[in-house]
This record gives sequence, C-alpha cells and structure tokens, in this order.
Amino acid sequence: MRIIDRYVLRMYLRVLAVCFLSAAGLYIVIDVFTHLDDFELAAQRGTLPGLLCEYYGARVLTFFDRTSALMALAAATLVATSLQRSNEMAALMSAGIPKARVVAALIGGTAAVSVLAAVNREVFIPPFRDRLMRDVRDWDGRAEKRFDPRYDNRTDILINGNHSLAAEQSIVQPTFRRQPDMGAFGAQLAADKAYYRPATDERPGGYWLVGVQLPKDLPEVASFHLEGKPVVLSPRDTPWLKADECFVVSDLSFTQLAAGNAWRQFSSTPELIAGLHNPSLDLASDVRVLVHSRIVQPILDMTLLFLGLPIVLSRQSRSVFAAAGTCVLVVATFVLVMLACQAAGSSYLISPAFAAWCPLIVFVPLARLTVESLWQ
Repeated sequence: MRIIDRYVLRMYLRVLAVCFLSAAGLYIVIDVFTHLDDFELAAQRGTLPGLLCEYYGARVLTFFDRTSALMALAAATLVATSLQRSNEMAALMSAGIPKARVVAALIGGTAAVSVLAAVNREVFIPPFRDRLMRDVRDWDGRAEKRFDPRYDNRTDILINGNHSLAAEQSIVQPTFRRQPDMGAFGAQLAADKAYYRPATDERPGGYWLVGVQLPKDLPEVASFHLEGKPVVLSPRDTPWLKADECFVVSDLSFTQLAAGNAWRQFSSTPELIAGLHNPSLDLASDVRVLVHSRIVQPILDMTLLFLGLPIVLSRQSRSVFAAAGTCVLVVATFVLVMLACQAAGSSYLISPAFAAWCPLIVFVPLARLTVESLWQ
C-alpha cells in the first residue's frame, strides 16, 4: 500500500503544483501588464526584475492563502478522476482495496496543504505587511497618502493630518484634538510633522511632534497626565524634547493609524487578539469574526474536500470537465454560505463565534453523508 500511496501522492503534488503555478502565473502576468507604466516609473530607482521579485514575492504568499483550499480540492478531484479514467481505480478496487484507502494519500496531502496555509497566514505573511499594503506607485513609501481621522479611544484624542508618508512613518501637518482639553495644552495640538516612535525603555510609544505651532507657549506648559499616566509630554519637564517639540503617548501604531482597516488582513492571529485588547483601538465585530475564522479555517478546508471528493468519485462520468464543474458548484455553495455567515457576524446579527462555526454546523453533517460512499 505504501507504493500506491507514494504513487497517488506524487500525482497529487504534481497536479497541485501545476494548478498553483498556472493560476499564480496568470495573475502575475495580468497584473504586470495592467500596471506596466507604474512599474517602469518605479524601476527607475532600481532594476525592473528586482522590483517584480520584491513586489510579487509577498503577493504570491497571499495568493496561496486565498486559493489553497480551492487548489487542494481541484488537485484531489483531478487525480481521482484520472485514476477512474485510466481504470486504475477499478483495478485497485477489484483487489479488495476500498476507495477510502486509495484516496488516503489525497486526504493526507490536502491536510498538509491546509496546515501549510495556516503557517503561511500566521508566520510568513505578517512580516511583509507593509509591502502588501503598498501599491506600485508608492513602493518606496514616499508618496503622499490621504490620512483619515482616527480616535485614540484610551485618551479620547482625535488624530488628523494633511497626509502621511509611509517611509518616514510620519503625518504631515498633524492635529491632535481632545474634548475636554489637554490641561494647559488646550483642546488642540498642531505641528509641522508627527513621527511615530515605538516604545523603548526610556520612553513610551507614541507620536513625536516637531515644529509645534499650537500651543504658542509650549516651553512653559507642563506635561498632561490622565489617571496618573502620561498623555502629552512637554519640553518643560522632558529633557529629550526640544523647545518646539512635544510627544503624544499613544498605543496606536503608525500602521494601525494610517492604513485604516487594511492591516488586519495581513496580521497574524496573536496580533489581532492583541488589537482586541488594545484600549486605544475600537475594533468592530468583524475582527472577532476574523479571529474565530482563522481558528476553524483548517477544519473548513478539510470539510470542503470531504464534500467535493466523494461526489466526484461517486459519479459514473469520467470526464475531467465534469469533475471541474462539480468542484466549482461545491466551492461556490460553500463560499456563499461562509460569506453570508461572516457578514451576519460582522453586522451583529449573530455572535462572532457562531458566525465562524456556522458553516461547519451546516456542512459537516453533509460531508459525513457524502464520505460514506468512499467505504462502499
């Protein structure tokens, strides 16, 4: 049986590689020609091949994350159809080997792909988050990007600005407003630039304001504290600040502040959970749905396989196109139900946990019924 397992697994890996490389290559070619002018402009600072490798290297990881379940199902069904079409399945079954044992390698291969996809989401993608949130025109992070106002919910400060620069992690012409006011600082701080600085042993994390315009008497103003914690540090009692500088303490990172909601998609599950516990962030129910969905995603991937593969094996037709059509129908139904549940959870119609687990509640019993045909 190990010989059969190795044979089936080799077929599965070859088909999976061909499916993924073909789809990823098609995506890259279409995207390159769509943004060819932008790539030529960006490549003036370096070589075009190097830029393409940098740009699409990270995006191939996200492409695999989004298509891994579909690719795994497609590869498994194509291999199963090929075994039926060449009468290899009939020969094995005539030797007393059940279908379930023949396709065990396909199930194991799909489980490995599901685990690899989870590792990709949690380990490989997050380090490339900054690159994934930039387009070709702003690849070096020096383009002026629109800045949308955002509240720091811990300090009740509204942070606004003219635009942001990702390369510097800075906000140009920032304003920091708070009602009620910030003690002697008044209700508003205004400066030429604000640079994000992460926390160190010497100071907390937050935004370093340079060229402060408001308040006018900044060197004479004492630092502002809220519930015993520093909120705005002034040069009067902070030695490392110059006369026209102040520091606004915040638990909002530059990515969370300037990138809007895009950072969530490329963050790991521990980072999302940390964001839910961050008092400065007011994350909606959709993030809780996302966290629960990440946890159940490997189970969903295997459920999708157990829905599609037995249907293909139970069909009398040996056509590859019929197998592909069956896969498309199964995947479309599965995805629609999953998206509907996630939308209901994000809209507070159902709890986030139930929104993530609901597709399993719907499809696991159906998968149990379809899997019975493998033992016949």
